[in-house]
Amino acid sequence: MAKQTDALIVGAGPCGLFQVFELGLLGIKADILDSLPTVGGQCTELYPDKPIYDIPAVPVCTGQELIESLLEQVKPFDPTFHLGEEVTKVERQDGYFRVATSNDQEFHAKTVFIAGGVGSFQPRRFRMEGIDALEGTSVHYRIREPGLFAGKKVVICGGGDSALDWALALADSVSELTLVHRREEYRAAPATVDALKKLAGDGKVRVLENAKATAFAADGEQIKSVEITVKGEDPVTLETDHLMAFFGLAPKLGPIAEWGFNIAKKAIEVDTAKFETNIPGIFAVGDINTYPGKKKLILSGFHEAALAAFAAKAVIEPGKKVNLQYTTTSPVMHERLGVDDPMKKD
Repeated sequence: MAKQTDALIVGAGPCGLFQVFELGLLGIKADILDSLPTVGGQCTELYPDKPIYDIPAVPVCTGQELIESLLEQVKPFDPTFHLGEEVTKVERQDGYFRVATSNDQEFHAKTVFIAGGVGSFQPRRFRMEGIDALEGTSVHYRIREPGLFAGKKVVICGGGDSALDWALALADSVSELTLVHRREEYRAAPATVDALKKLAGDGKVRVLENAKATAFAADGEQIKSVEITVKGEDPVTLETDHLMAFFGLAPKLGPIAEWGFNIAKKAIEVDTAKFETNIPGIFAVGDINTYPGKKKLILSGFHEAALAAFAAKAVIEPGKKVNLQYTTTSPVMHERLGVDDPMKKD
């Protein structure tokens, strides 16, 4: 059965989360979905520990701290999250949009907000012919069930936080573990690198640097071995039960490009009064949109979300005047936020 919603937000990054807040202030409850398994978009996937200095009134915060603060801010509006789902189809129906997802879920939404950053993020994959057939069984780009690898031979490729974190997490449960990194320098936190080197010194992890996976052998969907080419040396063949890669994420516009939007330079064109696309009732905020003078900044996305919310209110409740009310003085806003009137005197 299709889920009915006044507002469906596609993208759970900072702009998508702030869109929830701006809609909530206007009495609109939102559903929010993302192709990633966690909330946060680029902030949590690409730079959770990196400092951000240009959020108004916040001198500095990390990407993860920003997401945590936004999640706290939207709590009064109780949004429904649908994670690990990618929108596959959007169709205009009589009075609503029919939105289908990769998990066979269907929404009937009065308005839709595209807040997908620079598109859906997909893991960067191995470039070896035929290896895609092994994905999800013995080749992995994300880990959902760590217990699957207990007692198995595992090869992990990558030099960032995800690769090293999983190497540390699995070292005690697998029968054999090799980490393959294409450089000598790591992108992971220094403490994590030190912990990996200690495990290597203790013989719990084999580390191959200046190396990459160049070939593999498999039996059906089960990988049997992987060939590792080390710079300046002969290739080595490692027997393995599971091969993992954590090369980071690559943005792709994906199915959005087929929804009928006006696209310019891989971004959706919008007006600057409503941040509405060429399809009435569908809005785009954040890095996914483009307009004259566009600046790809989080704070710009916050501004866009505010104006898009007011425009959506007029779509959801046609003919009803939308008044601007201030959170400082409006009793209606205080009620929606669940706070006491700060101006009320005892």
